[in-house]
Amino acid sequence: MSMALKTLQKAVSATMNYTVDNGRPAAYYFYEPDPNDELNPAGTDAQEVKIWDAWPLRNDLSADREGFELQDFESSFQAFDDDAQIKHGFYPEVVDFVKRHTGAKRVEVFDHTIRRRQPQEQMVFSKPSTEFKQQTSIQRPAVLLVHSDYTVKSGPQRVKDIVPNDADALLNRRVAFFNVWKPLYQAVYELPLAMIDAQTHQADDLICMALKYRERTGEIYVMRYSPAHRWMYFPQMEKHHALLLKTYDSEEDGRCRFMGHSAFEDPTTPADAPKRESTEVRTMAFF
Repeated sequence: MSMALKTLQKAVSATMNYTVDNGRPAAYYFYEPDPNDELNPAGTDAQEVKIWDAWPLRNDLSADREGFELQDFESSFQAFDDDAQIKHGFYPEVVDFVKRHTGAKRVEVFDHTIRRRQPQEQMVFSKPSTEFKQQTSIQRPAVLLVHSDYTVKSGPQRVKDIVPNDADALLNRRVAFFNVWKPLYQAVYELPLAMIDAQTHQADDLICMALKYRERTGEIYVMRYSPAHRWMYFPQMEKHHALLLKTYDSEEDGRCRFMGHSAFEDPTTPADAPKRESTEVRTMAFF
């Protein structure tokens, strides 16, 4: 038994929505698809998994090894309902945070999402996308789908989209994408985020899924189920905590390149727990 498993003693059982690899391209539409399109939704393989309380490993986890780590993130910023203020006041704090914990020379923030509890049918990707019509690019529900945000194709493409003038030079050296996930105003008791230890998934666990927007098509990885996956989470994260999540890395030297994660329904959540409010800020880091 690994030292990590010897240290981890508390766990909950919960459902995670994996994807079946049926040989057909998976796609998700953020608009009404053509009636003739053959839909192949992700997240239809619900699996009961054990999710370990990772607090005992807080000081031992690494975004380069497991794919995630938890750090303190003290901030007085409160205006999370004002998009312009978030970009002006909060983005610089995120840049400093990512530089400090990764050693990156340059960090670009390219978007953020505020996630709040929504009706159950709006949080799963196996439902038709028309149920997402009320979403904005900023306000979105928690995602109940095992996924990783970028692929070997969409990672470099995103660099070209965000910093087109510098992309060729930047892509000649290491680039990694990190999401900074943190509670907004109070501790998170419901719909916490869980992560798969990247050391426990294989490359063939990853399945490409197209994200169909009207103006462009993106690509993420969804994941097929494996009993080898070791899930972890940090129950009751406080507002001064932040998860640093690795979602893409150009290096192929054995470090984590992609990391599966998902929100989940925690069976230990008190019935009167406050609804989850969190932010997820996406960054690209250049070394």
